[in-house]
Amino acid sequence: MSTSKSFNTFVFRNYHFDHTSKTLSLTYGYDDQLTFTESFVFDFPFVDFDDAVLDTALQNLFFMAGVSYYKAYPTAEIRIDHGQLSKEGAAFFSNVYQKGLGEYFYLNNIDPHTEIPFTANTAKSSATHDADGDGIIIGIGGGKDSLVSVELIRGQPRVATWSLGHRSQLEPLIKKIGLPHFWVDRHLDPLLLELNNQDALNGHIPISAIFACVGTVVAILSGYQDAIVSNESSANEPTLEYQGVSINHQYSKSLEFEKAYQKLLQQQFGDSNRYYSLLRQFSEVAIAEMFAKTGFDKYKTVFSSCNRAFIQSSDHMSWCGTCSKCAFTYLALCSFVDSSALVKLWGKNLLLDRSLHSTYCELLGIDGSKPLDCVGEIKESRQAMRLAQKLYRSLDVFQFNLPENYSYKSLAEHSIPQDMHDKIFVK
Repeated sequence: MSTSKSFNTFVFRNYHFDHTSKTLSLTYGYDDQLTFTESFVFDFPFVDFDDAVLDTALQNLFFMAGVSYYKAYPTAEIRIDHGQLSKEGAAFFSNVYQKGLGEYFYLNNIDPHTEIPFTANTAKSSATHDADGDGIIIGIGGGKDSLVSVELIRGQPRVATWSLGHRSQLEPLIKKIGLPHFWVDRHLDPLLLELNNQDALNGHIPISAIFACVGTVVAILSGYQDAIVSNESSANEPTLEYQGVSINHQYSKSLEFEKAYQKLLQQQFGDSNRYYSLLRQFSEVAIAEMFAKTGFDKYKTVFSSCNRAFIQSSDHMSWCGTCSKCAFTYLALCSFVDSSALVKLWGKNLLLDRSLHSTYCELLGIDGSKPLDCVGEIKESRQAMRLAQKLYRSLDVFQFNLPENYSYKSLAEHSIPQDMHDKIFVK
């Protein structure tokens, strides 16, 4: 697919952090024609921090957030006007852009083998700077997974939460959690939205990679060591194959990305600033069971895993009841939460909604590809449906095979630091 505009070079023009307004400004462009400026506002009190430590983290965010603009008119050349990118950093961002834009390549008929041309502009390896912090901050997105992490880790000595955007919708949830919280707002350049409505290419980006970089900045500014997320083992499963390449809608939530970012942070900060998923070893269905036991009753009126809840002009959480995330979440919870409580949330029993039949067929791998959304593995969806079929005979219409040795309770590989793993999971 082509556009009416053609550029030779995507440019990382500048980044600047204003301590007084607590605002990070990031400027990008194409050749000498287009310029975009977006900002992040870190709306919380700062601790004393090392400027070199913060600058390294800000550069990571500068390079990662640029993907939102690079995708508009992808070029064969990238130029860095401001900032230092080592050989290791260039390899990291090239890889994350390429794999994180896999779905975008697929939807825009672009060769998924296309290399993203980041190149180092310094001969030095990444310098190691020790951050000065302890404790844990948990990224809150509004869904059940991060709330499971909150309840698992609440008893640790120093715990806080943070979020990016959607403040009005998240405030009731954050109040219910009851931990110290750090608010961050992101403001995209409105020109990008205008171009998206014209001829710019659009599509899914590795948004969780941007969140990861923001989390590291928040940790440094607030004086914490570990910025944790709540990505599950299901995020590792590719969504589809395209021109011989595995496309994963959730690449930036995968263990592969997690390990790559951990390696970059290790090179830059040693063990003084860490990133990992606390729930990596669990399946989505296992997390749903944990949530049913530890958090559903507490958070049922203030949480949502529906992406559309954050698009609507609303000051509270909601569920659309029509998307694949709603369908999967209902399926995952139905065997662990009373039906009347779920129907109260969605206004109907999604499993018995005939309009969602094709969606469930996709989730179960019966027809077509798995939905391009953050949903569970086909195998765990099938096991969840097996459990649901014991509750509703009409669901026998869904016919599929399930390996006898599969269990949603099986533990998968993770990359949690050993000290934290032992504190939380070794009794």
